[in-house]
Amino acid sequence: MAFSFPKIYPILDSSFIPSVDRSQFLTRLGKEMTDAGVTLLEYRNKTGPDAEVLADAEILRAAMPPQKVKLILDDSVDLVEPLNFDGVHVDAGDLKPGEARKLLGPDRIVGTFGGGATGMVAGILAAPADYFSIGPVFATRTKQTSSPLIGMEGIRRLREEAGVGPVLVAVGGITLATAAEALAAGATVVAVAGAIFRQADPAAEFRRWMAELG
Repeated sequence: MAFSFPKIYPILDSSFIPSVDRSQFLTRLGKEMTDAGVTLLEYRNKTGPDAEVLADAEILRAAMPPQKVKLILDDSVDLVEPLNFDGVHVDAGDLKPGEARKLLGPDRIVGTFGGGATGMVAGILAAPADYFSIGPVFATRTKQTSSPLIGMEGIRRLREEAGVGPVLVAVGGITLATAAEALAAGATVVAVAGAIFRQADPAAEFRRWMAELG
């Protein structure tokens, strides 16, 4: 699909959402992040029940208008259309990118894991995906993984292997101090979870990243 990917891709993990006044928190957060200039955001909930995923996603969609923000749902391809989300991120163990594309059609975003320390996943660049996540770049507390860290040199190697065209999203432990270097090393986008959403004011932190990275 025709979409200009931003440099910063916030990932809102459910661990950052409080259980008390959850809906009010999400409504406020969604509006503030939209006002701050977010154009792409992933909602990820690996542990919550379906009812929680549905409720959270509905609130975020209401607070973040489709004409301003592309919302990506982690894993749950079947919920993308009912929730009026704009796409899905699928990893190993989820539906394959091709299957997700068949279900969602050509106009929604499909993202998938592209590669790590051992290189790009065999054949992945032929998959009908709009972006490929690479990493983990650094250690992360947000997502459980035992994969080797790739660092900046890994980003360079994967960009060389992928060529200039594919959208590569660097993930894992990226901070404002390392984001510019990750982009310079070959990442198209940096995905950020804790470095933004663990802050007292995530929208203000996002603005700070935007000012720094342009």
